[in-house]
Amino acid sequence: MSSQVSEIPRQGLNARQAETVDRLLTAGLAELRVTGHEALTIRNVAQRAGVSPATAYTYLASKNHLFAELFSRKLAARPSTAAAADATVTARVQHAVRELTEQITDEPALAAAVTPALLSTDPDVDRLRLKIGAELLGRIRAALATDDHEPDPAVLETLLLAFSGGLLQAGMGLMTYDEMASRLEASIAVILRGNS
Repeated sequence: MSSQVSEIPRQGLNARQAETVDRLLTAGLAELRVTGHEALTIRNVAQRAGVSPATAYTYLASKNHLFAELFSRKLAARPSTAAAADATVTARVQHAVRELTEQITDEPALAAAVTPALLSTDPDVDRLRLKIGAELLGRIRAALATDDHEPDPAVLETLLLAFSGGLLQAGMGLMTYDEMASRLEASIAVILRGNS
């Protein structure tokens, strides 16, 4: 059964419901920081938020849904900043990717939780996965765009795949997020060679 948060846009929640969701998300992040993503339960999040488990499940279908919602809101809460006005296309894309990586790494418990959450088959995560993907795509597209033309779709897709692959590898523990950012900067330079 899908949750209300997934089915109803945030604006569709009344004030009391929105406040309950905010309490659950705040409690979820606090619980995640204390217990980690594997031990976290919606029941414990509900207790921390001061609501019943049934109420928590009304808004959060699963812990993967919680993690995806926290990550989506984290991205939305901190929009990207522009690189220096005279920066090359390569430098602008590297800046955008570095900024995204920093947003992920400044909350390590959420960084560890979001990769497996986004890989889940939870239907409530599907909508958020698309929303997060659109945000990542938009930021990379904005960094690539110039006044005289839109980015090449193949280049944009290649950059998005490189970033997604880096996230997956860091999420699996094959590299740190700092290493991911450095490796992506090198990959971006190769992908955009001749396009700066």
